[in-house]
Amino acid sequence: MDVPPCVIDNGTGYTKLGFAGNNEPQFIIPTAIAVKEDKNPEGMQGLSIRGGSGATIPDLDFYIGDDALSTQASTYSVKYPIRHGIVDDWSLMEKYMERSIFKYLRVDPEDHHFLLTEPPLNTPENREFTAEIMFETFNVPGLYIAVQAVLALAASWPSREQADRSLTGVVIDSGDGVTHCIPVAEGYVIGSCIKHIPIAGRDVTFFIQNFFRERGEKVPPEMSYEVAKSIKEKYCYVCPDICKEFGKYHEDPSKWLKEYDGIHNITKKPFKCDVGAERFMAPEIFFQPEFISGGDFSTPLSAVVDNVCQMCPIDTRRNLYKNIVLSGGSTMFKDFGRRLQRDIRKLSDYRLNQVHEANRGAQAPTPIEVNVHTHKMQRYAVWFGGSMLASTPEFYKAAHTRQEYLEKGPSICRHNAVFGGMI
Repeated sequence: MDVPPCVIDNGTGYTKLGFAGNNEPQFIIPTAIAVKEDKNPEGMQGLSIRGGSGATIPDLDFYIGDDALSTQASTYSVKYPIRHGIVDDWSLMEKYMERSIFKYLRVDPEDHHFLLTEPPLNTPENREFTAEIMFETFNVPGLYIAVQAVLALAASWPSREQADRSLTGVVIDSGDGVTHCIPVAEGYVIGSCIKHIPIAGRDVTFFIQNFFRERGEKVPPEMSYEVAKSIKEKYCYVCPDICKEFGKYHEDPSKWLKEYDGIHNITKKPFKCDVGAERFMAPEIFFQPEFISGGDFSTPLSAVVDNVCQMCPIDTRRNLYKNIVLSGGSTMFKDFGRRLQRDIRKLSDYRLNQVHEANRGAQAPTPIEVNVHTHKMQRYAVWFGGSMLASTPEFYKAAHTRQEYLEKGPSICRHNAVFGGMI
């Protein structure tokens, strides 16, 4: 095919858009839409432009992405069509997809196959809704809906050589709104063993925001979230021992403290704030959730991953431990993978020692190999995996066609072929 397929990864915080075969998405925009609200009396809704003939030309009905977040018109309200990875409002989602395809990708959807992503616990009904939008509204010739975890595994391959490829492993997918631990065996998600963690990037941002508020940092209130998010991305890291880390800051503050310089959006005046212990305390919530959850959730990420592996069939466990893959922007903190690997290995070794002591005289069990993989495509792992998959000739064989949709209906998308051996 001369026309490359379009790859769209819709996430809770951001949507990644681009064409198959590329290493990075062409567009990364917030998954937000600003829609007009009927707050004014009839005939006075929104802003309008009067044409030369006297006809009134209404302004745009909605904006998406950065345009939605930056609009200051009082007649618009910002909404988020995706909550915790699942589409929450299909009407808004259809509008969002329309603007994504025509404004950003600038393609005629009738000429391109599409690869879309879905969370691991997405319902079959949601897949049908997606198929209806893509085939009925946009008339796409072909559609493939891929599970995000499988794409993330493919993105972690060192190369496309057969010896380097594996679609067995545990994917830790942590974005802005949700974190999932997803076991995958030979390309198929073990749905009964998936664990959801109510901690993600947005919680790290809120932690820094609250930390600044309690400390009395002079950050403009209307910019506190943006400042906290910027600090999270620039300065935060994961430490091996939080007590020792506090000691370093106490002994030599000038070496470890940072200073954030910002400019007020409205007044354009500069401001500064100190960045201290929150650099390592904020990401620590993944490993010590009691910092924020108030007892509602207190299981460290390492224990969740270990539990996921132990819940899976016994013949898959060693391979799962051997291939733990990170995916999503919230796994990009410095030393995140190293700390996670160390903690999981401790749990695994402790369990083996307990078993050995309980069976004295028996042969010592073989140690479990624990590997947490970090890679250069980690931030956009799902999108990159989709780009790899959609760039192969086999993709067109696995994708559902418009002809199939017309013959059998949207139920065809309830199941999608997993073709790990074809990638």
